[in-house]
Amino acid sequence: MSIQKIVPSGSTNGKPIKVVATATLGTTFHTAAAGTAGVDEVTMFLSNTDTVDRAVTVEFGGVSSPDNLMKFSVPAGDSILAVPGIPIQNSLAVTVFAAAANVITMWGYVNRIS
Repeated sequence: MSIQKIVPSGSTNGKPIKVVATATLGTTFHTAAAGTAGVDEVTMFLSNTDTVDRAVTVEFGGVSSPDNLMKFSVPAGDSILAVPGIPIQNSLAVTVFAAAANVITMWGYVNRIS
């Protein structure tokens, strides 16, 4: 078994990703590698740069509620651990949308396990 820590596919060089989407389909955080031979273990933090709490929805490979969704309230001026190492595979995409555009950032890393 091999574990490689990688930058989420939606990030540029590991920088935080600004959540622009305010509805489904959200802004992409990471898309898993194709196939089922390996697993991408996703860890994501959400930061709220606004002065009010903001509702945020994380989508795992789909938009069905509650099957594919995780919902959070991110406190004003704070950060939370939203995705604590959840495994995905087979080109599954993790996307995010928020109640307001351009005030939530997402950042983290992916452990690619093969």
